Amino acid sequence: MDDHDPKLRRTTSFNVVPDEALYCVLDRINDPRDREAISLVCRQWHRIDSATRKHVTIAFCYSAAPAMLRSRFARLESLKLKGKPRAAMYNLIPEDWGGYASPWIAELASGFDCLKELHLRRMVVTDVDIRMLVGARGHAFQSLKLDRCSGFSTDGLRIIATNCRCLRTLYLEESTIIDHGGEWLHELATNNTVLMHLNFYMTELKISAKDLELLACNCKSLISLKLSECDLIALIKFFKSASKLEEFGGGSFNVDQGEVGAYNKVVFPPRLLSLGLLFMGTNEVSVLYPFCASLKKLDLQYTFLNTEDHCQLIQKCPNLEVLEVRNVIGDRGLEVVSNTCKRLRHLRVERGDDDPGQQNEQGRVTQAGLMSVAVGCRELEYIAIYASDISNAALEAFGTFSSNLRDFRLVLLDSEENITDLPLDNGVRALLRGCTKLGRFAFYLRPGGLSDVGLGYVGEYSGNIRYMLLGNAGESDMGLMRFAMGCKKLVKLELRSCCWFSEHALAFAMLQLPSLRYLWVQGYEASLNGEGLREMRRRYWNIEFIPPEIEEYGEAGEEGRATLVTQPQLLAYYSLAGQRMDHPEYVVPLF
Repeated sequence: MDDHDPKLRRTTSFNVVPDEALYCVLDRINDPRDREAISLVCRQWHRIDSATRKHVTIAFCYSAAPAMLRSRFARLESLKLKGKPRAAMYNLIPEDWGGYASPWIAELASGFDCLKELHLRRMVVTDVDIRMLVGARGHAFQSLKLDRCSGFSTDGLRIIATNCRCLRTLYLEESTIIDHGGEWLHELATNNTVLMHLNFYMTELKISAKDLELLACNCKSLISLKLSECDLIALIKFFKSASKLEEFGGGSFNVDQGEVGAYNKVVFPPRLLSLGLLFMGTNEVSVLYPFCASLKKLDLQYTFLNTEDHCQLIQKCPNLEVLEVRNVIGDRGLEVVSNTCKRLRHLRVERGDDDPGQQNEQGRVTQAGLMSVAVGCRELEYIAIYASDISNAALEAFGTFSSNLRDFRLVLLDSEENITDLPLDNGVRALLRGCTKLGRFAFYLRPGGLSDVGLGYVGEYSGNIRYMLLGNAGESDMGLMRFAMGCKKLVKLELRSCCWFSEHALAFAMLQLPSLRYLWVQGYEASLNGEGLREMRRRYWNIEFIPPEIEEYGEAGEEGRATLVTQPQLLAYYSLAGQRMDHPEYVVPLF
């Protein structure tokens, strides 16, 4: 966008606001949507918005060219940049699809003198990139987040630790990092005295407890540590030194190397409010009891607790605001949550063991548990659930009692054959009508879970939703067309396993959604040449096609059989940068 953008109206003599006044006002407006609207008022407001904007989020790295960012926001202090689609987290797109950070880092290193914070998510970052970035801005960085990134090693981390001495936040959660040794942590502990947040949770990095003790001694302001697997007994001295620690995650119980009673010596810091432990079993859960009442966040996703363990532990945590578990918690556990955790705002129930032989009636989440949560936890803002069963009445309960919901995500597991109440048309209508604050909505069902009528309800009552994921939704093109007549604020849409939608219907739907900037589809009626998708062509709109993988079976000389391994995928997105040039051959830009 520049001064010649036709959307910018000329400023007339009778409505000029002095630059000084605009600087004062705009400097206090941080909401990106407000900023976007302000920048379109006139050229003067556009110019001052560019000069005063401190933070920018680029939701897709191919939606703009790096040089465009510097030309508009040269005084940027904070940048968040997202690369690969969310599908990459579930191995649904090829590993070498793209999302390379190098062009952006080269631009950041050559300018942006005010940049203090950088957050890269699902991007490929190399050690060379890190060296370039740190060489240019390392002295000023206060926050660096490599979130679910890949391509770099602990050599790159050592460069960060040695040179970024003002760093307050280093975030590496779920990144794939090549481990060349733990020296990076020793360097960080030696060179940094202001670190507040360190997170390398769910990585495979091996570290020394001695380095953590040094870190705690030198960084008196450390309030959050989330690390990879490390025996809690080895962290006893660290906990004594980290007296201000409020969040801890990643410690593990290794009962093969000692008696369970040895863990009673572990004393967590007195200010601890958030906790997530690994490999904790029934015999170790009592370690948490003394300070459960003070906990506001509890992550039990990677423990070995059963339903009864969850019930006993959660009963002692009345002040929880965030709870993350697996569906082994069961309906009984969710009922305990409903009766105990009246302040709960965030609930995540992840998928557990899919082996039917390992499941029982207690370890299943159904409409009974969900209705309990809806009725008992009235302050809920976020809920993400893998459910074995669901009913219209449960969805209606959320619409009635959960008016504060801003993010609702439900996946209906396909391991259960007999579902109580399908389709869920009336339930989803009641949910969306009652939860008017929803900005994000994910509804992944099974065939028959939502009819064309229900899909039309989703479109009709999703006036404020900006991100949506639908799986196995609708029955035909008619449902998609009904859906597309609503959702006027929808920016990002993902469709999975809606194999009955044709290319023509997808093109029609896209053209009816005025705010749509990103579309990802896995599984649809794809033609050989994508001819039907040509109907969705418009200015600045890029379309990429990832063909299905097909495996051939049969010995040489015999007639083989072709088996579809993956479904065809479509990725379409709004871009001011034009077609990207770094895609592999199997990702073909159609237009």
